[in-house]
Amino acid sequence: MIGGPGQRTAPEGGSPLSGNAFALVWRNPYVRAPVFFGLIALALWLARDLAPVLTVGLTAYLIAYLSHPLLTWLERRRLRRGVGIGVVLLIALALAALASSLLVAVGTQLIDLAGRLPAVAQDVSRFVDGWLAARPNLPWTAGLRAQLTTLINSSTAMLSRDALPFLQGLLAPGGPLLGRLFGVANTLAQSVAVLILSVYMMQDYEKIGHTLLGLLPRPWQPLALDLSRGVEQSVGGYVRGQVVIALAIGTLVALGLALIGVPSALALGFLAGVFNLVPYLGVVIALVPALLLAAPLGWLKLALVVGLFLLGNQLEGHLLSPLILGRSTNLHPVTVALSILVGLHLLGLVGALVAVPLAALGKLLLARYYYPSRLYQGGP
Repeated sequence: MIGGPGQRTAPEGGSPLSGNAFALVWRNPYVRAPVFFGLIALALWLARDLAPVLTVGLTAYLIAYLSHPLLTWLERRRLRRGVGIGVVLLIALALAALASSLLVAVGTQLIDLAGRLPAVAQDVSRFVDGWLAARPNLPWTAGLRAQLTTLINSSTAMLSRDALPFLQGLLAPGGPLLGRLFGVANTLAQSVAVLILSVYMMQDYEKIGHTLLGLLPRPWQPLALDLSRGVEQSVGGYVRGQVVIALAIGTLVALGLALIGVPSALALGFLAGVFNLVPYLGVVIALVPALLLAAPLGWLKLALVVGLFLLGNQLEGHLLSPLILGRSTNLHPVTVALSILVGLHLLGLVGALVAVPLAALGKLLLARYYYPSRLYQGGP
């Protein structure tokens, strides 16, 4: 039917407002908030049940994501993407072969390190105890001697009870045959799945992004595209940069300790590199066993170890991080430290690992969407 002047035309079988009813309801924040929270809860529930599948998919996507800049660089030099993927796979296989050989050496050194530390700790305890006993007039020596004895004994017991058997069981060539066969088969199947998926994702990396973007409602797509570019710059740049920094710190610690003559230098460098994926943590984690192993070698080598770790800390804080991460996160060091502490408190090591990328993402959201908003500019 046709309405008169000033009267809206109603579609057949519906009221004049039926076309806008959903939009009117959806504008209400009290309607949108429960829907969003419900979708988040559903996603978390599905993530828990589909954790193995998601792990394979996310690992493959991470490989494609980290390889994308190299593939783009090769394409600009007129190398086809398929050939570039072959180059990336050859590099990955070479790195995997190198890593497997290093892991054998690192595993052996870690077992040796865990077995050596209790005896070294006792030597350090006797040295400190003798030094304090020679100074009986100091009023605080008795209490300090008791505290040091308790600390060293508890640490030694923990290493003997937990760390050493765990490492030996993890790296032992024997063990329950059936369980190890199932474990090897499962790991092999997951590795093959990750390899196949990562190849497809590297080939169609741009298409994956366009497909995911196309699933969103059209009015949201420009916002999602702008947000994804910001995330790529801040979070993606941080992840790649922190991997480079971790490799640099691990190499520095391993080479430096080997030149000084500290045992298990490769294992300590490995620990420093892996844990340095969380900023500044790797230097702290590797410092304590390095000092214990260097203590029997004399004061000069002990001082050299301290100097090496101070050098690593200063290089990371004043050269590598500003140079590599400065443009991506642009976070103040206090913000980085607080983010790591909060993440460590809430989710342990995983929380510390993702804390800085999440802080960078939060800063991006505030700068792009909250500060320019009417809520911030004009107040509630």
